[in-house]
Amino acid sequence: MIKSELVQRIADRNPHLYLRDVENIVNAILTEITNALSRGDRVELRGFGAFSVKRRDARVGRNPRTGAHVSVEEKSVPFFKTGKEMRERLNDDRGT
Repeated sequence: MIKSELVQRIADRNPHLYLRDVENIVNAILTEITNALSRGDRVELRGFGAFSVKRRDARVGRNPRTGAHVSVEEKSVPFFKTGKEMRERLNDDRGT
């Protein structure tokens, strides 16, 4: 599912809301999650999961095409851990 499909599904389930308002709400939520992560904060959505930032240390990598050694700088990467309710729901759906 892409963002526009998510917006459309939410709008379909809430006919009292305008599509542009739903789009603004979804964009606001995603922006706030991104802003919190950029500050180094953790974002927890109970029943869904938690977003956090992990640091990857600098290292020496390898160019797969040439085999040459390449230095890779330290970087921050987003990390998502699913919540218990989501894991249970996904595993329950697998059996049906």
